[in-house]
Amino acid sequence: MEELWLCLTDRRDNRMEQFKIPKKMKAMTLTAYDKLQLAEVDVPQPGPGEVLCRIKSVAICGSDPKMIHGGYRFANWPPYFPFIMGHEWSGQVVAVGSGVKDFVPGDRVAGEAHVGCGKCDNCKKGHYTVCLNYGKDGKDGSLDMGHRHYGFYWQGANAEYNVYKTSALHKIPENVSYDVASMCDCAGVAFHGVQLAGVTPGGTSVVFGPGAIGLCAMMECKALGSGRVIMIGRGAKLEKARELGADICIDFEKEDPVQRVLELTNGIGADEIMECSGAADSPLKACKMVRKTGSVAIIATYHDDNVLIPANTVNFNEIKLVGSKANPNVSEQVLGFFASGAIKGEKLITHTFPLEEYEKAVDIFEHKKDGSIKVVIHP
Repeated sequence: MEELWLCLTDRRDNRMEQFKIPKKMKAMTLTAYDKLQLAEVDVPQPGPGEVLCRIKSVAICGSDPKMIHGGYRFANWPPYFPFIMGHEWSGQVVAVGSGVKDFVPGDRVAGEAHVGCGKCDNCKKGHYTVCLNYGKDGKDGSLDMGHRHYGFYWQGANAEYNVYKTSALHKIPENVSYDVASMCDCAGVAFHGVQLAGVTPGGTSVVFGPGAIGLCAMMECKALGSGRVIMIGRGAKLEKARELGADICIDFEKEDPVQRVLELTNGIGADEIMECSGAADSPLKACKMVRKTGSVAIIATYHDDNVLIPANTVNFNEIKLVGSKANPNVSEQVLGFFASGAIKGEKLITHTFPLEEYEKAVDIFEHKKDGSIKVVIHP
């Protein structure tokens, strides 16, 4: 690849940072549903308020194989082909556009998938993951309403470089690796739901689903002072939850989780429940095992929108049932959890692959081979 040498000044201490920025880069592109191709494409250039990042680590999310297989056609993800996926990432700033003041070349950063338009009522209130202008951009990117959903509706991180708005970026603490920082989005999705549900100090928290999000939610509940955290799942991932600090693990294949939680709480029920499994019957079970006036956060997404909710139970018991989308306004705290060890991010990473082996990585992740939990790509 033909390369350009750029000498860039770090404004904080006049240190000169030199980066080799090519004109072309490798990118894993989705050219049609179920068709991936490693391609050589132009390195994008940062515009006003944007930075160019050298992508270091990209964590595969459960939404990635679903998008590859066309499971998000209803949402228009991706909006066009070829498309570069990847939304859980970390990297290094190598160039900045005009007007950028908070980041300089050399900064280590983790990125959010969502950036709001900044103009609608929801964005002004801080609810930028449910931006009212979401999806109104032209399918080819020609109409820019301001919202970004990187890796879903806007080009993502499965490449050597990508351009991001600065509002999507957060600086990585020195003791946090790129691989762990790439899970900032994943852990943030969990933490947003945990915040919405609320954690009762000294109380009982329940998490459904010991996948990466559920395991993060479990550790976050403990960090916020839950008296005990109960994990509901099965198999090796349930054992991973026990290893990472779950106080009680319930194997739903061996016992009724509703009955067990009620037994453990003297018939009262759990204080709050984080539903991270995506199993169609989990919301129903959650509402049956939470205490009166307790809360249930729906963090997972489901294959079918018609999931059963016990409306009378929710009504009569005044259960707070809340939906939780993505990870708004939580990344700084999540990175702090990684830095302090409250979230043991390195324990969640089971596999790493180069970009060239992306299809193999997705296969291992999607089919839960070799005990996979979090699989990280190195572009």
